[in-house]
Amino acid sequence: MTASAHPAPLAAASASARPRTGGPDDRRSELVEQIAGWALAVVLAMLVTRLGLL
Repeated sequence: MTASAHPAPLAAASASARPRTGGPDDRRSELVEQIAGWALAVVLAMLVTRLGLL
């Protein structure tokens, strides 16, 4: 068996052990994603009602 047979557990352990280095904030991207999702839902609802599909 080679040393690279099961790299996933090792990679996951090392990724969680590393300290954050000041990269992008995860909470902000979640907020932007939520706002974009709601905006898309509103635009789709307006399109459906304007076309008379509902």
